[in-house]
Amino acid sequence: MAPDTFTLLAPAKLTISLRLTGLRADGMHLIDAEMVSIDLYDTLTLSEGAGVFIGGPAAGEMAGESDGDDLISKALALVGRTRRVVVDKQIPAGAGLGGGSSDAAAILRWAGFADLEAAARLGADVAFCLAGGRARVSGIGEVVEPMSPTVRSFTLLTPPLHCSTPVVYRQWDAMGAPIDEQPEGNDLTSAAIAAYPEMARWRDTLFEATGMQPRLAGSGSTWFVDGEHPGAGRRVVRTLA
Repeated sequence: MAPDTFTLLAPAKLTISLRLTGLRADGMHLIDAEMVSIDLYDTLTLSEGAGVFIGGPAAGEMAGESDGDDLISKALALVGRTRRVVVDKQIPAGAGLGGGSSDAAAILRWAGFADLEAAARLGADVAFCLAGGRARVSGIGEVVEPMSPTVRSFTLLTPPLHCSTPVVYRQWDAMGAPIDEQPEGNDLTSAAIAAYPEMARWRDTLFEATGMQPRLAGSGSTWFVDGEHPGAGRRVVRTLA
């Protein structure tokens, strides 16, 4: 590898619980969440040049040369750097696992940038992904309070479905701000199913395979349960310190 080439790992995040606690004056939703980093990674290779190329098995519709509107390009602009970035995408987009946010956070870490408020302005999950580990996250995502690491395993089921975060939040507003009553619940669960009805079938598939009540990751589309339940279409992940 050339001396001016760097390889960065960008771990996915899993939102263990998500409560929506209000609205800011600008219409942004306030949250109270527990998030953890997990051992599912995108890999970013940085070299001299410019532009972002996205490849890998989870690239989906993003595959190819970026138009410059991606979070990696915005993170580079924030830190005043120019690099050619090639992404090996392993974290599915629109799955509630923070792949794009973690990619941006990897750039910020590489540049030695640690301003969580500025990071959150790139995207709500970027601040947590920059800090990593396990944390309570509040505000619109810019308040990150570290929590003691725990060793946990989870089984993920990610449908071949992209859930739009703005669509799910608008649906939640239209439904009158429903609350998820289950422990470690996610208040966006019913809104995500209302916006994307096929989500219910994938939830039921994971329930039938594990006998456990699945929870929604972020705004979807991934469902997850505690513990290790390997099998077709399911991925076992573990928390990172």
